[in-house]
Amino acid sequence: MITVLPIETPGLGDRTYLVHDGSTALVVDPQRDYDRVTAPARAAGVRITHVFETHIHNDYVTGGLALARETGARYLVNADDEVSYERTGIRDGDVVEVGAMRVRVIHTPGHTHTHLSFALEADGEQVAVFTGGSLLYGSTGRPDLLGPDHTDILVRAQWRSAHRLAQELPDSTAVYPTHGFGSFCSATQSAALASTIGDEKKTNTALTADEEAYVGQLLAGLDTYPAYYAHMGPANSAGPGRPDLSAPSAADPAELRRRIEAGEWVVDLRDRTAFAAGHLAGSLNFGLDGQFITYLGWLIPWGTPVTLLGESAGDVAEAQREMVRIGIDRPAAMATGGPEDWAGGEPLAAYERAAFEDLKAALDKRSEEEEFVVLDVRRGQERARAHIPGSVHIPVHEVPDRIGEIPPGRVWVHCAGGYRAGVVAALLHARGRDVVAIDDGFDNARDLGLCPVPAQTP
Repeated sequence: MITVLPIETPGLGDRTYLVHDGSTALVVDPQRDYDRVTAPARAAGVRITHVFETHIHNDYVTGGLALARETGARYLVNADDEVSYERTGIRDGDVVEVGAMRVRVIHTPGHTHTHLSFALEADGEQVAVFTGGSLLYGSTGRPDLLGPDHTDILVRAQWRSAHRLAQELPDSTAVYPTHGFGSFCSATQSAALASTIGDEKKTNTALTADEEAYVGQLLAGLDTYPAYYAHMGPANSAGPGRPDLSAPSAADPAELRRRIEAGEWVVDLRDRTAFAAGHLAGSLNFGLDGQFITYLGWLIPWGTPVTLLGESAGDVAEAQREMVRIGIDRPAAMATGGPEDWAGGEPLAAYERAAFEDLKAALDKRSEEEEFVVLDVRRGQERARAHIPGSVHIPVHEVPDRIGEIPPGRVWVHCAGGYRAGVVAALLHARGRDVVAIDDGFDNARDLGLCPVPAQTP
C-alpha cells in the first residue's frame, strides 16, 4: 500500500509530498525547513532514499539538497538544469525504482523550460502524478516568471504538457501539484484540495479549451508576483544549505530603538488589531495571522536586517521558520512580551481602525477644509472589478517606493479584507502619516454603494 502525505506550507501556498511503501520513502519538492519531512518519516518508520525536484523553484528556497545530504538520499534534478552542486541528473522517460514504487519522469515544460512531472506506479498500477507547477487543480503554473522573452513559448508548452499528462495517464490517477494553494506561481487560484486526471479533464481550462483560447485567457489573467521571486532561482541553482533555526539574540528597548533609527525593519508579529491599539513607534506590522512571509518578502528592500517582536518565543520561531523558506536566513534580533516591554517607557504609537461604514460617513460629511485620501492597496485586477471613485490606487507592493505620491492629509487605507491595509497603515504611520486602517471586507463597500460596479459592455 502506498501512502502519500502532503505537507502544507500555507504561507506560500505550496505542498511538499512524502511518499512511502511502508519502508522506503521518496520526497517531492521539499521546503527549506525539511525537518517537517524527516519527522513524519521517522514516525512512519520509513527511510528516505530519493528526493525529487520538479523544477528550480521561483517562490521558495528548496530544502532538497540539504535533506538529501542529511539522509544520504539521491537528489534527482533535471540533468539540463544548470546547478552548482552534485545531483543525479534525470530526463524525460527515465524510470527510477524506489522500494516497491516505480517513478517515471515526464518532461512537462511550461512553468519553466526544464520542468518535470513524476508519474508513480505500484504493483503495476498508475497511482499518482506529482505535477509541481504544471497541471494544477483547475489551473496551471504561470509561464511568465522567467521574463517576457520566455512567456509565449512557455504558455504554449504548458498547454501541451497538460494534454500530454491527460493523454498518457489513466483518469483514476491522483494529481498532486506543488503550487496552487495560494501560491503566486499559480496562474489562477482554486479551492480544490484533491483531484484526478479525470477530474481535471472536466474542469481544467488547459484541458477543456483549445490552445488559443487557453493562451489568451491565461495571459489576460496574469497579475504581478512577489519581488523576492527574483532571488529564489539563483539561490536554488547555487544549492542552499541547511537552515539555522536557532533563536536569535534578544534585544532590549535601547537596541530596538537604535535599529529603527538606523533604518532596519523591526517587525511586530501581532495581529493588526493589537498593533493598531498600541505599538513600538517606528515598528512595522506583518501579523502571523495572514500571509506574513509573502508580504514581508515582497515589500522589504532585500538584505535589510529584520528584528522580530513576538508575544512569545514560539511566535518568533514561527516567523523565523517562514523567513528561511524564502532565504531570509537569520533575524538580526528578537524581543518577546508586549509593546510596553519593547518601548522601555516611551509612549506607544497607535492609530484608528474603521469599517467601510465609517468611511462612508466620513465621505458624506467631508468638508473643503478637511483633507483626507482613500488609498486602495489592492492589485490592479482587483481594482478593475470595482473601486471607490476618487480613491488613490497604489498596490501594496509599490507603496514603499511611492509614498511621495500619496496626497497630504489623513489616509484611509483599504484592501479586500484588512490584512494588506494593516501592513500599509503601519508602514505609513512609521513614516509620520496620519492613518486609518479599514479592517473590513470589500463586499461591504459594495453593499454601501461606495463602489458602483462598472457597467458591462453588451
